Amino acid sequence: MSDEIKHECGVALIRLKKPYQYFIDKYNSPFYAIRKLYLLMEKQHNRGQDGAGVANIKLDMPPGKNYISRFRSIETNALVHIFSKIEKKISKALEGKKEYYYDASWLKNNAEYTGELWLGHLRYGTHGENTIEKCHPMIRSNNWRSRNLVMAGNFNMTNVDQLFDKLVDLGQHPFEKTDTVTVMEKIGHFLEEEAQRQFLRFKELYSNREMSDLIESEIDLQRVLSRSCRDFDGGYLMAGLTGYGAAFVSRDPNGIRPGYFFENDEIVVVASEKPAIKTAFDVEYSEIKEIEPGYSLIISKEGDVTMVPTQVQGTKTSCSFERIYFSRGTDPEIYRERKQLGRLLTRQVLEEVDFDLENTVFSYIPNTAETAFLGLMEGIEDHLNQYRAKQIFEQNPSVEGIIKSLSFKPRVEKLVSKDVKLRTFIAKDEDRNDMVSHVYDTTYEVVRKGVDTLVVLDDSIVRGTTLERSILTMLGRLKPRKIVVLSSAPQIRYPDCYGIDMSRMKDFVAFRALIDLLKQAGKENMIEEVYEECLEAQKNGTDNQINFVERLYDEFTAKQISDQVANIVTPQGFEPEVSVIFQTVENLHQAIVNHSGDWYFTGNYPTPGGFKVVNQAFINFVENKTVRAY
Repeated sequence: MSDEIKHECGVALIRLKKPYQYFIDKYNSPFYAIRKLYLLMEKQHNRGQDGAGVANIKLDMPPGKNYISRFRSIETNALVHIFSKIEKKISKALEGKKEYYYDASWLKNNAEYTGELWLGHLRYGTHGENTIEKCHPMIRSNNWRSRNLVMAGNFNMTNVDQLFDKLVDLGQHPFEKTDTVTVMEKIGHFLEEEAQRQFLRFKELYSNREMSDLIESEIDLQRVLSRSCRDFDGGYLMAGLTGYGAAFVSRDPNGIRPGYFFENDEIVVVASEKPAIKTAFDVEYSEIKEIEPGYSLIISKEGDVTMVPTQVQGTKTSCSFERIYFSRGTDPEIYRERKQLGRLLTRQVLEEVDFDLENTVFSYIPNTAETAFLGLMEGIEDHLNQYRAKQIFEQNPSVEGIIKSLSFKPRVEKLVSKDVKLRTFIAKDEDRNDMVSHVYDTTYEVVRKGVDTLVVLDDSIVRGTTLERSILTMLGRLKPRKIVVLSSAPQIRYPDCYGIDMSRMKDFVAFRALIDLLKQAGKENMIEEVYEECLEAQKNGTDNQINFVERLYDEFTAKQISDQVANIVTPQGFEPEVSVIFQTVENLHQAIVNHSGDWYFTGNYPTPGGFKVVNQAFINFVENKTVRAY
């Protein structure tokens, strides 16, 4: 993606089902879980580079011994910082006591991070400052082991104000109005209430000390999560550890955010992406299961695993952007889907270049678009095979003609590369824009000036600023006749509110194109009409039912908007003709069958909060407010 946007966080959880000593004996090291968690998180590094955190819980520790450890970092290389720190802590505890290196009991009693339950998190902050306090896991402490809660997640809630008010109604006094705090406090409240319910059951039969273990064995986490999550509106994969050693991972009812797990007789593993589990534990993809939407994976203190419903399932609308760009392309399904996205652009491309492949050079904007580019080139090859067959059978050419026809190949060049060493430190906008134009570099003398058409594939076009200020400026120096920019994703028209940092309407180049077209067509009054509709619905409390902005897009075809996008991103005084082609929504669903979440393209939000957000985002645009819409 040439336009950088921040997105979903990453979650990693490991539960050792065997005693700690078992792993020391089998793998000849007390660091088995630590190194596996590091791999699990490193293979999801694409999901968060603003910070990271790790928490560990030791099972069955006696009173007076610390059993919860946590370390978070916002260093440039947070994972290395965290795991180096953890290993140093264990090594320091072993100084002068090397004979205890293989002794699980001694290690648990004398060294931090030697427990059986692990939770890791990679953070991409979608808004707000990047501080250590914003990093997960978060801890809700209590002197009762059963009431301690450690949480981390990949989530955004659209109804934080409502959740905050619910907490106040419960008698709480939250210290912050954020989705992280409100979610943890709500789950923590019902965990405490459940512990209290069990306490009342047994208080006449046992002493308080005797009841402690009994309460922990009787706590119903399914009940806790069902009561906690019923008011959540958003996309989420939330993982929690309880102080007594049980754990859970809950997924939203529409399956917006991804979550997968693997279990054998030694371990339970949960991650946001399948390739991380595959690589870290060398298991078959068929062994990795998906956490069902609206369900929670619950791991008991004893290590038993169940997947139980905790919310009413909605229509599964898993985020398609995960497949297009965010998730690692080493997942075989994602790899096939991305190739198909490129292949399905073939017809549009051929028509745009008038089927003149001799004078067309194909390339892509590195490097996430490479897989879709391979699919595009397979589509071009399919076209050429049909063309060659037709030439041979219908025109009866000579041997030389047949050889010439069979030997013709589409022209593929590596035209675009990013100069990762260049830093745009200039402060003034006019000077900084000039520096930005040199962030990308190109390969010279492979394009015939004034003759060739360049076809350049990107996986998605969000803001269009990188195209205008850098990529097109750079490609223009090659002096092609025409430049065709392809997007393997459809036009991004609406804000996201479930995890991706796309919340302001004016940031989307497709929306700016829409506004330009309305003005050019003399339909500016429609902007005010939709604005008034949004305000009225907000006043009546019905703004979570209809996406009023869709009415504006209905005035124009997708091609008209694409053509206006081309006008917007074309630098002033630019000589080559520029056209922009987006994937169609129909082809998107043809390529990505099982992940139908497309609200940023279509405005079809899977929850009421989504409609509320898009209408608020439009109000913010008209009122020239730059705040996010939720």
